[in-house]
Amino acid sequence: MIAIIDYDAGNMKSVEKALHFLGQDVLVTSDAEQILKADHVILPGVGAFGMAMEQLHARNLEDVLHAVVEKGTPFLGVCLGMQLLFDGSDESPGVKGLSFLRGEIRKIPSGEYEKIPHMGWNSLKLTQGSRLFAGIDDDPYVYFVHSYFIHATDRSAVAATTSYNVTIDAAVEQGNLFGCQFHPEKSSAVGLKILENFVNL
Repeated sequence: MIAIIDYDAGNMKSVEKALHFLGQDVLVTSDAEQILKADHVILPGVGAFGMAMEQLHARNLEDVLHAVVEKGTPFLGVCLGMQLLFDGSDESPGVKGLSFLRGEIRKIPSGEYEKIPHMGWNSLKLTQGSRLFAGIDDDPYVYFVHSYFIHATDRSAVAATTSYNVTIDAAVEQGNLFGCQFHPEKSSAVGLKILENFVNL
């Protein structure tokens, strides 16, 4: 069973729908017991970093998510959910993230592409050997909606990058931790293949 964390932070239903399309048994839940029993856990999210952490606090989910990661359950953060895997964000100064990974989260600077948020399809530069992108051709296009970007401290954890005024770490993977800054559930066949790769871990 795949647990999608319910913490009132958006895009849960679209992730659930994509996984149902793949024939997966899915539960959208904030129940600690169900989350800890799951074979895979997904933390979706849209919106502000600080508000999302507040919602996780309100549901007493931080310790549960740490327990999930510590027991080795495959764990995927999507969009804001990926940013929450890190220590904090310039979007919400002073708010501590889940601190599973180290890196900087900053606002996308102005530049060639003036429109912020970054919204639309961009190609990815993939890291060789990535498990999330197994069986996916080079330079795949995926769908982004975000105003803040990640630069991971441990470059070996970066599974894919993209460019939008700055180099953006578009996906990370380290041990049982995975993250996509883009929305795989909205990224057509490529996104479904990424989700399939995750649930087959």
